[in-house]
Amino acid sequence: MYQHNGEEIFVIDAHVHLWDATEENIQHDGGEEFIRCFYDYHTTFTPEERQWGMDEYRYYGPDRMLEDMFGNAAVDMGIFQPTYLSDFYEEGFNTTEQNAELATEYPERFVLNGSFDPRDADPGIEYLEELHEKYDIPGVKLYTAEWRGDSKGWRLDDEEAFRFLERCEELGIENIHTHKGPTIRPLNRDAFDVKDVDDAASSFSGLNFIVEHVGLPRLDDFCWIAGQEPNVYGGLAVAAPFAQNRPGKFSEIMSELLWWLGEDRVLFGSDYALWNPDWLVEEVMEAELTEEHRTEYGVEWDLETKRKVMGENAAKLYDIDIEAKRRQFQEDEISQRFGLEDHYAGGEPAAADD
Repeated sequence: MYQHNGEEIFVIDAHVHLWDATEENIQHDGGEEFIRCFYDYHTTFTPEERQWGMDEYRYYGPDRMLEDMFGNAAVDMGIFQPTYLSDFYEEGFNTTEQNAELATEYPERFVLNGSFDPRDADPGIEYLEELHEKYDIPGVKLYTAEWRGDSKGWRLDDEEAFRFLERCEELGIENIHTHKGPTIRPLNRDAFDVKDVDDAASSFSGLNFIVEHVGLPRLDDFCWIAGQEPNVYGGLAVAAPFAQNRPGKFSEIMSELLWWLGEDRVLFGSDYALWNPDWLVEEVMEAELTEEHRTEYGVEWDLETKRKVMGENAAKLYDIDIEAKRRQFQEDEISQRFGLEDHYAGGEPAAADD
């Protein structure tokens, strides 16, 4: 558990991937454009001394991921959010099956989400059912700007998308994560517009809609929607790195989210491996709201709020018992691998940064 001013914070990274962007896996020019755009985001927001080389960024593998997430005790659990991009990558960029490589080996440490694409019609429904049966997925990650043949995107409020959401509800797949944020070359920005969340959230009140990247650069639109839809949550992936080199912007984003949504509907996510939680968690935890924003919005980025955003809110959505996990982690394989047994037992804490 992360140590912050002598206090322990259970951190659930609610947005992580295990991707393959090797040149051998790319089958469309869009695949190369996509990973290079990802890399541009990585270098823009990552401290220079922590930036990766392009080759390791294309494929870092499971061992590197375990080290980066858990090795220094910055993160306790991660939630896999797949991004298939099957037209760009021969074996997919970041599929449920790829993520399952780690999630099935370390089920105590990872939550495995699936995905669907309504353009797949009946075979897509069957695939969703197969994922549920095989992995018991509690959520899905949706990528509305993904290309599929001549189609360059779809909407969450389409009739066919509603059919998939209905099936999610029937299967008990309650957490609907959808990318509603910055575009990535060569995808279309408008296909990530947040506005289609409104009708979907209203129509499926039994589902939780976690809007990844909080609609950036459409934060205002997102906040107005989330303000009236109690089952809409904000995922901080992409917003979180602003804490490192745009602290005023981070303060503005967090103040808006806390004012509109409150402290119970915001979830931390690193978007690993766009950014590495081994430094990002510390930046977010140490960030402060400006005096101007605290006064204007009447909100605080205090210890109680940090506990909720960094882990407790995700734990509620995914029925994770934090105290039970802490006991389990005293002697699980990950703790043994990185020497964290005493850390979880309440002994001398492991270092929070390397």
